[in-house]
Amino acid sequence: MNITKIKRTFDFLTQAEEKFPTDVALAVKRNGRWETFSTRDYRTNVDNISMGLIEMGFQKGDKIATVSNNRPEWNFMDFGMAQIGCVHVSIYPTISLDEYRHILSHSDSRLLIVSDRQLYDNLKHFVKEMDNLEAIYSLDEIKNVKNWKEIADLGAENEPQLRAELERRKVEVSEDDLLTLIYTSGTTGLSKGVMLTHKNIVSNVFMAQDYLANVKPGDKALSFLPLCHILERTGNYVWQSVGMSIYYAENIDTIIDNLKEIKAHAFITVPRVFEKIYDKIILMGRELTGVKKRIFFWSVGVGDAFDPNPKNRSFLYNAKLALARKLVLDKWRKALGGSLKGVISGGAALQPRLARIFWAAGIFVQEGYGLTETSPVVAANKCFYPEVRFGWVGVLAKGVTVKIADDGEVLVKGDNVMQGYYKDPKKTKETIDKDGWLHTGDIGELDEMNMLRITDRKKEIFKLSGGKYVAPQMIENVFKESMFIEQLMVIGENQKLTAALIVPNFEYLYNWCFLHHVTYRDNTDLIQKPKVIERYQEEVDKYNKTLGHTEQIKLFRLVNENWTPETGELAPTLKLKRKIIAEKYKNLIEEIYPTENGEI
Repeated sequence: MNITKIKRTFDFLTQAEEKFPTDVALAVKRNGRWETFSTRDYRTNVDNISMGLIEMGFQKGDKIATVSNNRPEWNFMDFGMAQIGCVHVSIYPTISLDEYRHILSHSDSRLLIVSDRQLYDNLKHFVKEMDNLEAIYSLDEIKNVKNWKEIADLGAENEPQLRAELERRKVEVSEDDLLTLIYTSGTTGLSKGVMLTHKNIVSNVFMAQDYLANVKPGDKALSFLPLCHILERTGNYVWQSVGMSIYYAENIDTIIDNLKEIKAHAFITVPRVFEKIYDKIILMGRELTGVKKRIFFWSVGVGDAFDPNPKNRSFLYNAKLALARKLVLDKWRKALGGSLKGVISGGAALQPRLARIFWAAGIFVQEGYGLTETSPVVAANKCFYPEVRFGWVGVLAKGVTVKIADDGEVLVKGDNVMQGYYKDPKKTKETIDKDGWLHTGDIGELDEMNMLRITDRKKEIFKLSGGKYVAPQMIENVFKESMFIEQLMVIGENQKLTAALIVPNFEYLYNWCFLHHVTYRDNTDLIQKPKVIERYQEEVDKYNKTLGHTEQIKLFRLVNENWTPETGELAPTLKLKRKIIAEKYKNLIEEIYPTENGEI
């Protein structure tokens, strides 16, 4: 048998048929039960989509947009498009109507496929408004709405005359052909369409395999980050490339239950998910009493001191760790299914404290780094020393070259680097220089072991009026270790001192108020209580001790609501939209920095 040489993304499906066919290639939980698709089901649906699109007149290079939750139908559409050279424009389900309008128009999408009734109702009017958009289909069955199965059925009905054409089209797809447009969420302005080829992503899949934690064919991966996010999408291809079964979570609130049900071996996440899991566990610990509570927090303290270098763990520490695991920490691993081999964390900085405690519990959280423009992996931590270091984003991927510019910016070269921004040569030239280096916009350092650390965003660093520079992201990551703080934005550009807007961890704060007999009407009333403000000042003082004088937060204001992508303060990737937050809380900032006579 000739084993397929993988050069295009859809070659992963052919490889799966040849090397590890399975009854559960893809699975999704709907209406309380797991619905599974075998490798054969996968192939049938993908080919039918391809042939249906051919029958509808789609040609190589045509754009098709999807706005969907994670589900097997996304995979069918993705490979179905790729096999005939169509370009998949995968869009976040949580962006504004203005962003949808921009992306659907700018991308020249001919077809729009949405997952459900709500998205259909929100977006159906674009078909009439845009000359390029011909029709809208739904993945869910909705009365009087075109359904994706109509495309697949059209292909199946015409298979005798279309099969040869499909095979011809597949051969014509080159590794250098455009595979997808992914619109970067951006924290300012309209998003840019990142052009990624088959080679960009396939090369990154092979790079990412090097970081896998001893997974094998038949192991299970849980998927819940949006598939329109490059990290989850490339991860999805990685799981398939090694023969793992992919299970799609019901929703973000059922992750832990789904992990337990399937006994997952791996998943990809963002730090916020681990922060939530940790906070929930600690709150449960605080509800214990007496000896159980003391044992719980003693065990947490042992975990907080974990070092991945075995030589730095003394015999006494190892004895304490073994006891802490037996009494408490092993239960954390069991709560996440008990079978986890590795967890990839990306999208933002992972607090070293979280990495230490989960590693101590036998849950290997591997922090990595990359961009949509790099398909995405540039570096990641592995599951064994010395190629793991907390607070660093890991060792460079094989085939990726990184250098640090004179101003500290991280520059990247490799087969995984994008072709440019769609219809935007100016921004492409600003990002990829004449020597082929991609300018990431991140500030970092690289050591002699090719380990990379990211310290801040180049454009977010600001200067105080006294001339000192402040790197806000680094400070924010320090303060987010506090159980009292959900979100925080450091401010102070051209001002005398550094300050911050703080979103409390309201669930934790409510519990604290109950224990300390603080009564309040609502969040607005709560954040104005002198006793609450005084407690936050203690917390700020505590973390300020770990920072240099210029970096310390001298003043702060609490805000009464969480920041989310839906309310506009965060990008879909959960990055702060600093200008929008600054405008929204203009009055609070003016309280911190009064403008009278230019003095504070």
